[in-house]
Amino acid sequence: MNISTWSIRNPIPSILLFVILSVAGFYSFKLMKIQSFPDIDVPTVTVSASLPGAAPPQLETEVARKLEDTVSSVQGLKNLRTTIQDGLVDISAEFRLEKPVQEAVDEVRSAVQSIRTELPTDLRDPIVRKLNITGKPILAFSISASKMDENELSWFVDNTLSRRLRGVAGVGSVTRVGGVNREIQVELDPVKLEAIGATAAEVSRQLRDVQMDATGGRVDLGRGKQPLRLVARVKNVDELAAVELSLPGGQRFRLDDVATLKDTIAERSSLALLNGKKVVGFEITRAKGAGEVEVGNKVEKVLAQLRTERPDLHITQVFDFVRPVQEEFDASMHMIYEGAILAILVVFMFLRDIRATLISAAALPLSILPAFIGMDMMGFSLSIVTLLALSLVIGLLVDDAIVEVENIERHIGMGKPPYQAAMDAASEIGLAVVATTFALIAVFLPTAFMSGVAGRFFTQFGWTAALAVFASLVVARLLTPMMAAYLMKPHVRPQRDPVWMALYLRACRWTLRHRGLTLALAGGFFIGSLMLIPLLPQGFFPADDNSQTQVTLELPPGSTLEQTQAMAELARHRLAPIPHIRNIYTTIGGGATGGDVMASDGKTDVRMATLTVLLDASQARPKKQVIEGEIRTAMAALPGVRSKVGFGGSGEKYQLVLAGDDPQLLAKAADSVLSDLRQLPGLGNITSSAGLARSEILLQPNFAKAADLGVSGVAIADTLRIATVGDYDQFLSKFNVEQRQIPIVVKLSKDIREDMGLLERLTVPGARGPVLLNQIVNIEQGSGPAQISRINRTRSVTLDVELSDTQLGDLAAQVAKLPSIQNLPVGVHQVVQGDDEMMKELFAGFGTAMVAGILAIYIVLVLLFKDFFQPITILAALPLSLGGAFVGLLLAGQSFSMSSLIGLIMLMGIATKNSILLVDYAIESRRGHIGPNGEVLNKPMSRTEALIDACHKRSRPVIMTTLAMGAGMLPVALGFGSADPSFRSPMAVAVIGGLITSTVLSLLVIPVVYTLIDDLENWLRKLPSLLARSKNLSGRKKAGFSMLFVVLLYWLAFPVIPFLDIPYKIVVVSTLVVVGETLFVIAIALLGKEYWGQIKHWLRQKVFKRKG
Repeated sequence: MNISTWSIRNPIPSILLFVILSVAGFYSFKLMKIQSFPDIDVPTVTVSASLPGAAPPQLETEVARKLEDTVSSVQGLKNLRTTIQDGLVDISAEFRLEKPVQEAVDEVRSAVQSIRTELPTDLRDPIVRKLNITGKPILAFSISASKMDENELSWFVDNTLSRRLRGVAGVGSVTRVGGVNREIQVELDPVKLEAIGATAAEVSRQLRDVQMDATGGRVDLGRGKQPLRLVARVKNVDELAAVELSLPGGQRFRLDDVATLKDTIAERSSLALLNGKKVVGFEITRAKGAGEVEVGNKVEKVLAQLRTERPDLHITQVFDFVRPVQEEFDASMHMIYEGAILAILVVFMFLRDIRATLISAAALPLSILPAFIGMDMMGFSLSIVTLLALSLVIGLLVDDAIVEVENIERHIGMGKPPYQAAMDAASEIGLAVVATTFALIAVFLPTAFMSGVAGRFFTQFGWTAALAVFASLVVARLLTPMMAAYLMKPHVRPQRDPVWMALYLRACRWTLRHRGLTLALAGGFFIGSLMLIPLLPQGFFPADDNSQTQVTLELPPGSTLEQTQAMAELARHRLAPIPHIRNIYTTIGGGATGGDVMASDGKTDVRMATLTVLLDASQARPKKQVIEGEIRTAMAALPGVRSKVGFGGSGEKYQLVLAGDDPQLLAKAADSVLSDLRQLPGLGNITSSAGLARSEILLQPNFAKAADLGVSGVAIADTLRIATVGDYDQFLSKFNVEQRQIPIVVKLSKDIREDMGLLERLTVPGARGPVLLNQIVNIEQGSGPAQISRINRTRSVTLDVELSDTQLGDLAAQVAKLPSIQNLPVGVHQVVQGDDEMMKELFAGFGTAMVAGILAIYIVLVLLFKDFFQPITILAALPLSLGGAFVGLLLAGQSFSMSSLIGLIMLMGIATKNSILLVDYAIESRRGHIGPNGEVLNKPMSRTEALIDACHKRSRPVIMTTLAMGAGMLPVALGFGSADPSFRSPMAVAVIGGLITSTVLSLLVIPVVYTLIDDLENWLRKLPSLLARSKNLSGRKKAGFSMLFVVLLYWLAFPVIPFLDIPYKIVVVSTLVVVGETLFVIAIALLGKEYWGQIKHWLRQKVFKRKG
């Protein structure tokens, strides 16, 4: 007795099971977080080493190379990228995905610690941490207040606001952008310093040693122990001015004798502007495991509460990554509802029975809700990936129920009572339903185990789809027959065939009579569809259409904050006239909004300005790429600025990386590639990381004089650094106020720092007293690189190309053909990085997943049908679905990208589903249908009768399921709703296009393939007797038959070759064709005329159905 029969006879357990599953599923759905993308751990470790004031060439030699050498010894390293800027070395070590993240962090930390003694003593301890993919801001706000100045407002953000927001569950960090920091400045007078014989370094260090709190041990007084504490901190600036310091000769002086003291703000290093008005900005990131929507709602509540408490605060949202995620979620849910309604309408159109339609419709919620339980238990979130899987399988979930209900309806039409009809129909179609579901699971699950970063994202896709499809099988086998048995009404309506049935059956008979021609046409269609592939643009990730974009401006090295601000304002005025722009938020020297997650953070520079542009809602404007094109045109006229448009995320840029050891040769090669790239049409801005030189002042000591006067290089460098920018942060004296410490910075006043003549007269400590700087140092003007990039321990240059409307794969192919790339000088090579590398990984991963899927389907079908041959018939439907998918993508103007690949994987499952229904019924008809109690329902039929009967009985459910599936995906393909459809749409287009062709063709071609495979099976069964008779064959004939068998295997393996990644593919394929033909001719020559005549006669009779 099968499970459906048991469920019909015992309905209570099944009903209870689904009530429990539905309640638990609904609860799990409420528990799951709404995220943009699932949280994944990428084993990438960053090492940051800071030595303020050091130039990039010095850091490369003394720090970067040593760190690279030690980190490269860690096992499992894939790539090592280094960025060297003023005072900062940033190393990003990317490991292979199988490396555990924590192990990678620990090993890199140990490697860095092992060479700490070899690094400069003033270098701060390198910071080693893992890359946090969730670490980019999801919200940014600007804040202004009528009752606070900028200094108070900055402290309010740092103290009150950030404390409030960090207390919110799910908030990772709160970072201020712009604003100012309080600082006490001690501005030295160089003339007075020279008069008393002191140096800037001595004043700074003495002040730190005098103005301090320290422990002084412990005393035993009375009956207890009490600590001794030195309290030497001053209470205010006047007390600090009166502090007396001593000189090595024994004299002493008050601090205000040689310096002017100010309680003021530090030199600005960052700025935030909203529509040109200066504001203080703050950015919020989410913690790992939290959902964007949940964090956004909680933050909104805290800020609303703050507004009521402090009416003078004006908080404006300037960047919002939460709304796109919420819109994406809402749109996905709407698509699921719309798809479900359309799928149910299709069922009703065919069955014209409200009860049957409702039974089919019940399968949808009852399949999705149990899937949520599995998703929640596996720690999944409601992200783009999982919602995509659900909106794709929505049409599939109702399929099993449709097949069951349609079959039961047909049995009721024969005059059976619903109870009996449900039992007979469920047992008749049980194997087909189980086979189709497991075929689909076999297709989806391999995507959960793909390699690469993209594979990590798709783990949740594969599992979600498989869980939902499995739940639909349980519904179709347990609940649908039971509901039909008790809810459907008996009727004896003679089942009328649809209008198209007679035409279709006539076409079937024709294909069975003309098998050779049918196969030739199907083969032609398959080859034609493969020939469409080069016509499709190849991309990686379709560019998004969110209502936000970004303009990044880079000024020449050495630019000041004021110059950057002026240029950013000029850019803002250029953007203002462009329609559909709501507001513009500018950050200079800070802010990470919309930055590239995978890029190492690096230090923000005052010559960099970022304009975050908020656009109108997607329905009220053209595509974002059109507006970005207008922005590019506006930015092109800005003088002396490098500009980038767009967030630079996936689908927006192409990175071309050149690497080599010789900087001059590398720069020359990069320039020639850059000029070639600029000739390519349709690209956006192209920027290079090379060639940024900045002017420097070089000091060269006279070693003889310096030795004579006892002056060391360290003393010269310390004096100059402290006089111009102040001492290193860790060596500064601190001034205590409530809740914070304010640094006391000793340096020269700004007007003196602008006069080189006065700087030359600075005094440096010597063995016999202070020495003037110009006595021992020659000062000259020079230049050096502003930034150095390295990859895998060699110098590198990165060319960033904005894709605009070009597809990534097409551009990569064009770049490979550039003369400058084909003729790179010796010692310079191209490194595949970024989206290009991920795209290659992804296509390889999907190829493996598809092959694994096909093998898994075959294994599942062999197990279910207990036959090695008929599953081949079912798999013959796969190539027939490709053509429609490619035509659909071409007509819709979509690219062959990640999303269309997912569509192809789905198609494989659906195409096999249709074939299974036909083949299963044909096999059943040939055996004769047996009821659940062993009684014979139908007598066995001949092969042709069985096939025509299968086509007659199963074409209606096949077309119903196809239309339901297509209708379910239609909202996704058309991109209804407020969410961005750019990622989903290509996938749905591929599925709908492939569905149409695979259904039409499999209904006509599969019966023909079935007969051929059946003939082959029969021939192989006779083979032992043929071989027994062939013992008296000559060696030549045996060799001929063996050769013929080899040729057959050779041609069966041939279709795999076009998918292999081999050079000179056309030449290889042509050669293999010639080899195959030659082997065939040899086989015929060995067999001789007589056998060849017999084979020809058999082929004419069996395949082409001709007499004679």
